[in-house]
Amino acid sequence: MRADRLLSLLLCLQSRGQMTARHLAAELEVSVRTVYRDLEALSAAGIPVVASGGPGGGCRLMEGWRSPLLGISAEEATALLAVASEGGPLERIALGDALAQARLKLLSALPAAGREQVSLTASRFHIDTQAWFKPPEPVAHLAVLVDAVRRDRRLRLRHAQRDVRSDVDPLGLVAKAGVWYLVVRSDRGIRAHRASRITEAELLPESFTRPADFDLPAHWARWAAEFEASLDQLPVTVRLSAAGLAALPQVLGDTESAARAVPDPEEPGRHRLVLHFDDRRTACRRLLGFGPDAEVLEPADVRRELAETARRTAARYRNARHRNASDPMP
Repeated sequence: MRADRLLSLLLCLQSRGQMTARHLAAELEVSVRTVYRDLEALSAAGIPVVASGGPGGGCRLMEGWRSPLLGISAEEATALLAVASEGGPLERIALGDALAQARLKLLSALPAAGREQVSLTASRFHIDTQAWFKPPEPVAHLAVLVDAVRRDRRLRLRHAQRDVRSDVDPLGLVAKAGVWYLVVRSDRGIRAHRASRITEAELLPESFTRPADFDLPAHWARWAAEFEASLDQLPVTVRLSAAGLAALPQVLGDTESAARAVPDPEEPGRHRLVLHFDDRRTACRRLLGFGPDAEVLEPADVRRELAETARRTAARYRNARHRNASDPMP
């Protein structure tokens, strides 16, 4: 739309100062002739645009003039620019262009003297929302889900886990550690579905009325806490060496449990800690990563299984060493 383009042109001039028509055309992805027509439209609307030819010439706003569109302090702009430094999940839901426009607006709200310093400061902070060792999870129907959420349109979904279609009201999308979740309302209440597991998504013609008291961040925080609590049902008491305690973030990805550790009354220099796991097998597999720096004290069945697994693992390596020693020399 031309109104959007005129606003983008104004923001470019206000945030970047003098620019040639050719650079403006490349920035806005239009022809140079269109840029000149848009500059005339801005001038007709009362915006003091100055154009000069020749070497060193270009298009700019009259010295000292600023658009009253935005009122924002340098500190507020720095904080928002740092958060919006990269598109991340927003680019995947087609909001990358909107983010670029928002950055322009933020920069244009600042006086020229402080604009460069704010931009430089913001560039020194970066937020990476993607989990370690995992590529972005593909979501086949993300565009449909976004469209439904933005327009309050009902959806007909089918999930990978069950071959049944269900009609839902999409209340919001949440990106957590690179994974998208769709929060929906149905006859089963408000639930969250992992978006990558949605195999079909059909936009229905009817709309729905969003609950007036529904708060997506607050609901997600409650749901996530309940979900984590429902998974971690098995408490396991472990005795950790100093090295084991330090390895908690690396082995379990847990940066908070170490603060709950207490000195072990039986072995000075070691600590006791209660960790939680989904089940016995998960506990054994994950605790093996500590090697001799962790000892399970209870429950007894986890202790036995971990000891037996370690015994079989050691036997496996001993047998492999013997086989290698008996191989004939080449």
